[in-house]
Amino acid sequence: MSTLATVLLAVLPLVTGWVVHVRLLHRCLSTARRDPLTGLVTRDGFTRRATTLLKDPRSVVVLADVDKFKHINDRFGHAAGDALLKATADRLAHHVGRAGVAGRLGGDEFAAVLIDAHGTAADMLTLLHGVLARPVDGQDPAVHTTVSLGWVRAADFPADDLSRLLRRADEAMYAAKQSRSGTRRAGLGRLFATIAGRRSGRTGTGAGGPVVGVAL
Repeated sequence: MSTLATVLLAVLPLVTGWVVHVRLLHRCLSTARRDPLTGLVTRDGFTRRATTLLKDPRSVVVLADVDKFKHINDRFGHAAGDALLKATADRLAHHVGRAGVAGRLGGDEFAAVLIDAHGTAADMLTLLHGVLARPVDGQDPAVHTTVSLGWVRAADFPADDLSRLLRRADEAMYAAKQSRSGTRRAGLGRLFATIAGRRSGRTGTGAGGPVVGVAL
């Protein structure tokens, strides 16, 4: 046996072991970035992918929140609530597609960044709102709810990073929830929303509130 063959035979198990180790490590990292209930990426994974997508001026940031989720949990039980979150995540991910990213930020709150290649984001999100409101298959009794959506075009605020765009989408979403309008777009409308913020720093009164417009 030649010296080269001997060396290769000696190195092969080491290389094989290293490849297996790398694959296992990659799988563990991927699992850690996925929400165990919905399978969507968690906040860290979402932030990485979304930040890259925002380099495209056609990108749209969406925030979604399940309406009256606590009531559903209290009335139908946590299993029904979990099924609703899973269905919402599946529908959102399918609608966003592989070109975008959808993530679960926590609780009943989801975020997405999609690429609006044809300038039809308003129509797309109106359609998505209807899809997310469908009853969950297999639930008896059927669980009915809606999901409020707020969205913003990155191109409308070119100086904003992901965090600021999410805040704008968040404010629009909460205005949609209060008015029961389904979806709201941040940034271009003339309607000043008064928002009773759910979190610290998210308030608005009169002319100091966020500018939001109803999605057409």
